[in-house]
Amino acid sequence: MLGRFHEFSVPTADILASVEFYERLGFTQAQAREVWRHPYGVLTDGRISIGLHQSPAREASLTFVQPDVASRCADLERGGLRLAYRRTGAEMFHEIGGTDPSGQRLVLLEARTYSPAGRRPEATSRCGYFAAVGLPCGDFEAARRFWEPLGFVAGEELEEPYPHLLLTSDHLNIALHRPRTLASAALVFVDAEMGERIARLRESGIEPRARLPAGLDPAVNALLEAPEGTALLLLRAEL
Repeated sequence: MLGRFHEFSVPTADILASVEFYERLGFTQAQAREVWRHPYGVLTDGRISIGLHQSPAREASLTFVQPDVASRCADLERGGLRLAYRRTGAEMFHEIGGTDPSGQRLVLLEARTYSPAGRRPEATSRCGYFAAVGLPCGDFEAARRFWEPLGFVAGEELEEPYPHLLLTSDHLNIALHRPRTLASAALVFVDAEMGERIARLRESGIEPRARLPAGLDPAVNALLEAPEGTALLLLRAEL
């Protein structure tokens, strides 16, 4: 019902600083079409695309694309989406925005806004293998009821490597975590040799800046923070 996952969209006050940060992590720029009036760029590691929007009007969001977006409003609202705006006029680039039960912004676009960079899906950045978008959630059962009709499959609630509920789909995995674990959304990467990756990042001048969730060893796990505030959680574990 949501369509194909497109990007993790984030607002940035300084798009050049954000681009530089992700390129240092091994992400590459994707070709972006001139759809938005504000400066916009896309960085990808082959599995996750990060859309950088230099506009204070944008919010961090999971962005999906599908045809005939205007026809989806009623079904999505019946499914629990809290509609925040609808731009589907004849002269508009069609876009719908709303929130899930936990307040996470979701955006549906009528068409693609960039061309893939050509990296292989199995490619990785210096962060490791992209595993999921982590989202704070105070009510796992309410989230399960919202996401499962949208094509996501919920597993069992797990305690390792931190308490979370994994929702899987063909195009995106979502790892729900308690707000006390981490108050913000995070891009989650995994690697069996994450300790070595973190050491190499430190050698290149990239230092973890944020406090790790409780119970995670900082020698083999890390939480990075991009200039615009996006959290990147690096784990020596599978979700």
